[in-house]
Amino acid sequence: MPQVKEFLLTFFMPEKCYDQFFLHFNVIHVPCLKIVMSKTMGILILMATVFAPLAQIGKIVWCGSSDGLCLESVFLELLAISSFGGFCYKQNFPIGAWGESMFGLIQIAILAFLIQYYRGKTIKGICLLALYCVFMFLLASPLTPVSVVRTLHDWNVLFVIAGRFIQASNNYRCGHTGQLSGLSVLLLFLGSLGRIFSSLQETGLSLPAQLHGVACCGSGVILIQILLYWNKCKTHTEKEKQKAQ
Repeated sequence: MPQVKEFLLTFFMPEKCYDQFFLHFNVIHVPCLKIVMSKTMGILILMATVFAPLAQIGKIVWCGSSDGLCLESVFLELLAISSFGGFCYKQNFPIGAWGESMFGLIQIAILAFLIQYYRGKTIKGICLLALYCVFMFLLASPLTPVSVVRTLHDWNVLFVIAGRFIQASNNYRCGHTGQLSGLSVLLLFLGSLGRIFSSLQETGLSLPAQLHGVACCGSGVILIQILLYWNKCKTHTEKEKQKAQ
């Protein structure tokens, strides 16, 4: 069908690979499989960056509660994506290469504010946003040496790992995942798989690939917790609604 072909050619493969798969039925054409895998993983990374925070924001606003979300974890995620955006800006990379991270960091900053807002700490939330804006201004300004920004960028996967295991520890301690969005965690898990594949393609079994693997494990642990605590979360949510009434 023309629409399907156009969709595949736009997002997943060049025309020569389409011919290999659908005209010659050569479904094990290795170079084309690598291209399709690479493009698929790129889409997963993009979805994790753009839509995972949006899904979490939507659930918090819908439920009117930020119970179960760990503010420290959110700020570590924010620091990771901010350091990436700041590094790309300092290196004068084209906006098309990192623009989605700007959208992601805005969403995560909003998420951090909403966590405080729904806990009745609106003033603290506003102050945190103000401090974050100052931090981003300093990070992007000439006042901050490029070496510092590069170091933060090199550590961004460590920030992600720490944030996810802090959230997992918080879930275990509380015995539920609260208003943590299953869709958001699933997207983060898939995005981590995409980053593992990209790192393996670029550098082989290097330290960055291994660190992305650890981050993926962190997301996997939280995803398993959401499934294990599913019924407990429903009970906890009902109790919270009864208290609010």
